[in-house]
Amino acid sequence: MRILIQRVKEASVIVEGQEIANIEQGLVILVGVGKDDGIDDMEYLSRKVSNIRIFDDEQGKMNLNIHQAKGKILSVSQFTLYASTRKGNRPGFDQSAEPAMAKECWDKFNDLLRMNGLEVAEGIFGSHMSVKLINDGPVSIWIDSKNPS
Repeated sequence: MRILIQRVKEASVIVEGQEIANIEQGLVILVGVGKDDGIDDMEYLSRKVSNIRIFDDEQGKMNLNIHQAKGKILSVSQFTLYASTRKGNRPGFDQSAEPAMAKECWDKFNDLLRMNGLEVAEGIFGSHMSVKLINDGPVSIWIDSKNPS
């Protein structure tokens, strides 16, 4: 699994002109599922999200996790995180999971975040979404469960 975490002041998802989810301070997480991903990947990334210290403390140092910052999560499925641009100019998506598997993994990942005590709003899997956000910092962090460095 691959995720892109963005620390935000606020964010929302709009589908067909309707706002379907929104958060104030927290994280927007773009979630890509690979065809070889499993429960270990989901558990690893949910722990990372829950514990990563990317919110500012009273001295302005990134020292607080999402729980301490009282932030929320907006989770958005994004198969394009598995884009390959090695050949030509059109990205390939051979490493992305098939939609049924990807949805199941994305749902499970969101459930694991909730089991860690986090409030999670969601986009709509497989739909064309407009994601509006105010990136705070900006802070954007990429994490790949298969390559944790």
